[in-house]
This record gives sequence, C-alpha cells and structure tokens, in this order.
Amino acid sequence: MAPHPPQPPAPPERDRQFATTLARGIDILLAYRPGESLLGNRDFVLRTGLSKSTVARLTHTLAALGYLRHDVALGKYRLGAAVLAPAYPLLCGMPIRQLARPLMQAMAGELGGAVSLGIRDRTQMIYVETALATPDLAFAPDVGAAMPMLASAIGKAWLCRAPAKASAAVLNRLRLEDPEAYHRAAPALAQARKDLARHGYCTSRGEWRPDVFGFAVPLCARVDSRWFVIHCGVLAQAGAFHAVEKVIGPRLVALANQLEMRLGLR
Repeated sequence: MAPHPPQPPAPPERDRQFATTLARGIDILLAYRPGESLLGNRDFVLRTGLSKSTVARLTHTLAALGYLRHDVALGKYRLGAAVLAPAYPLLCGMPIRQLARPLMQAMAGELGGAVSLGIRDRTQMIYVETALATPDLAFAPDVGAAMPMLASAIGKAWLCRAPAKASAAVLNRLRLEDPEAYHRAAPALAQARKDLARHGYCTSRGEWRPDVFGFAVPLCARVDSRWFVIHCGVLAQAGAFHAVEKVIGPRLVALANQLEMRLGLR
C-alpha cells in the first residue's frame, strides 16, 4: 500500500511569518497518492482535515492557477501541469545527478535491479534520480517516487547519517503521526545504526515491499546542504537475503565512495 502523504509539521505558535493559507494549499496538492488521478473536495476534506468551505476555496484557486484541473463532468480534480514547473529547476540544480547517473546505470545493469538517489522531504524520502536494469523491471521507482522513512533502507540510512538534531526532529514527527508504526520500527532502526557503523550500509528485508530487498548508503557529507542517499533494490528471493547482501552491500559502498571522490568529498 502506498504511504499516506506526510503531514506538515505544526508551525511554531509565535511564528507570525508562517502563511497558513499557503500551507493549506500545499496540503491539497500533497493529498494525491501514487496511482490516483482524480480527487474530489470530499477526498481533500478527509485527507487534510480542513473544512468544506476552506477546501472549496483552495481547490478553486489552485485550479485557476493551473495547479489543479477541474473535471466538470466528474466534479473532481486532477493535478495540473503547473505542479511540475518548480521541479525542473530543482533537478537541474543538482549536478550530483549527472555525476551519479553512469555509475548507477552500470550497477543496475550488473545486478539486474534499480539504483536510485534520494533526499528527504518532511517524513519521507524522494527519488531524484533512478537507473533501471531494464525498462520493464517488475518494480520501477521513478524520479519523484516517495519512500517511507522507517520501512525502507533509504529512509533508515538518512536517519542514521543525518545530524542528531535533524534526525530527532523527523523521528518525533513520525512518532506523532503513527505511534504504533514508530514503535514497531524502533528495533529495525537500532539495527540499521549498527549495520551502518559495521558494514557501511543499511538494509530492508521486505519491510516496504515483501518482494523487494533494499540496500542503502548515505554519502559521507552534505552536497549543496542536503544529505543524499544511494539505494539499490532487487527482487527478493526466498531464503537468499544474506547471499544477495554479500554482493550488493559492498558494491553499493564502493559506488558511494566513487561518487564521493568525484564530488570532492574525499
């Protein structure tokens, strides 16, 4: 099941500069989940907790600006092309993608999986580059795909590498959003910290998807003020995790080292 869109952190009580209406409009856009193309005002009310009148004003405004498209016949909304406009400058401003792409593609082809580069967005990880072994790979994460922090190798790797203050803030938000999921994931996160210290990578054994093994390595330092993580996913094979780990773990660490050298981090 696709993860719910992460809820924005509550603004500080005395932050007079915080634009609540803008934040609510962004919440409307974030209400869509992978595979969904149409949502109505009632859906937005349920997912954001906003009132019917507030949602009606926001969807009308977003449609007028091109961020939503109103399907009059169905009485629902689709995301508009304007949503993509800010993404292009963002991606173009990440030269790390161009440096990493050939290394990632070589590894994806060698191992028959998917190799991705991701950054954090609120309480999830977002892919900003992905290389696939074949276009028809059974699981095909693309640029913009979101991964849960606690149930994925890439999320755990970020939490283990980020500064303690930043990691603690994200963990606290995750605890508030879903206390049960947070406590279930606590042992795996503790193990991930040990794995990263001992082996240089974190793993996921079907926690996010039962048919996928995941491995992730965080870069050793920030790049353009962001902590990037490299992730490799391969189809799971019954009883074969440790055999797969012996191949992919060290290979992914080597890829991260190559990229860090190209970036001048080493």
